Amino acid sequence: MTTRLMIKGGVVWSSGGHHRKDIITCEHVIEELRDPGSVPTGEITEVIDAQGYWVMPGVIDSQVHFREPGLEHKETLKTGSLGALLGGVTTFLEMPNTSPSTTSKAALEDKLERARRSSYTNYGFFIGATKDNLVSLKEAHQIPGCCGIKIFLGSSTGDLLLYDPQVLENIFLNTTLPISIHSEDETRLRERRNLRDNAQSVHDHERWRDRETALRSTKMVVELAKKCGRKIHILHISTKDEINFLSQHQDLISCEVTPQHLTLFAPDCYDQLGTLAQMNPPIRSIDHQDGLWQGIFDRTVKIIGSDHAPHTLAEKSVPYPGSPSGITGVQTMLPLMLNYVSQKKLSLPRLIELICENPARHFAFNKGFIAPGYDADLVLINPQKQLTLKNEDMASQSAWTPFHGLRVTGCPDTVIIGGKVAMKNRQVMELATDMSYLNRAIGPRPAIRKPIL
Repeated sequence: MTTRLMIKGGVVWSSGGHHRKDIITCEHVIEELRDPGSVPTGEITEVIDAQGYWVMPGVIDSQVHFREPGLEHKETLKTGSLGALLGGVTTFLEMPNTSPSTTSKAALEDKLERARRSSYTNYGFFIGATKDNLVSLKEAHQIPGCCGIKIFLGSSTGDLLLYDPQVLENIFLNTTLPISIHSEDETRLRERRNLRDNAQSVHDHERWRDRETALRSTKMVVELAKKCGRKIHILHISTKDEINFLSQHQDLISCEVTPQHLTLFAPDCYDQLGTLAQMNPPIRSIDHQDGLWQGIFDRTVKIIGSDHAPHTLAEKSVPYPGSPSGITGVQTMLPLMLNYVSQKKLSLPRLIELICENPARHFAFNKGFIAPGYDADLVLINPQKQLTLKNEDMASQSAWTPFHGLRVTGCPDTVIIGGKVAMKNRQVMELATDMSYLNRAIGPRPAIRKPIL
């Protein structure tokens, strides 16, 4: 029997504005949008009452670290994807710094099989670049579910590090998958390591990995991209200086920021949270945060991604510099950003552009838009509902959030993935052990239709 779902009475939002429409899905795609009250043709399997709700595309989180395999005490694909679902994220793209690192076809296929068995949402995986895996990088586009190449220019969690300009140039010239980059200058980090080793507190984390460390690396990789004529994407921008620089180079370079950098600022975050606020690149002063917001307003920033990077509370409690860098975020990204919509700091159309439409465009997914032919990944938002973010409500294996106790307005209440209800009224639907009927591996492919809203 064909599954046809009707989402009735909601206000459908996109970057272009809003319309009151009923949505009908057929199997895993959106079949049509109808005027409210019109009678659909054919049998409807299920009706979702969306009266009073905003209906937006499912969120695509462009950067998560779900730690499986090898580090499952921090996070698993199951717990990470459950957090994604609870946060209105219908597709996550997972980074390669697991154990072992995801640098080969075999490692990618292992992750894809694990996700097929356990993920609550759609998924894609990055392959990590090393100095000697160019052949694997060139062939990775043939693996359904490989969404891109990740390059760490500066050392972070894991053992992936690559900052040799000649190797980078070879990758830029000889691969086709989208490239995402962690941009910090490793040479400068090593030259200044004494600042870390002799640190008095976590406040010195920002001093060691300073603005110049980020800016120098970003300038280098932009020049290399221009030399090679290769489009690249720079992750988790943290400085106003990079925003100013990248605003002049948008022909080949795109960038993203995290909700953590948009919400927390130094020194207050380190005073209040200690090492729970420690991440790479660091949370910086309020003037840098203001610069990131300006990048959102002037559209230099193309994407917001969570950079969900969990560690256990025991690991984070080790005094700096022994504490690991990384902050949880996949479950809190949408609620945090909806709170800015409630505060009128950010418009909902712009938010949808940043977390739905632009990621779909960047990775060439048939997602991110509410229009006939697009994948039926949808989130129903209760715009008035208040939600208090709590450690005990986090699905993450690490079970904490730096935003514990924060009350936000705007809540993802119901989530539809591939035309199936995955969460309804904040209750996760019972899923089979084999969840492949619900989720799908996502890799780059040509978009087949253009949005009509």
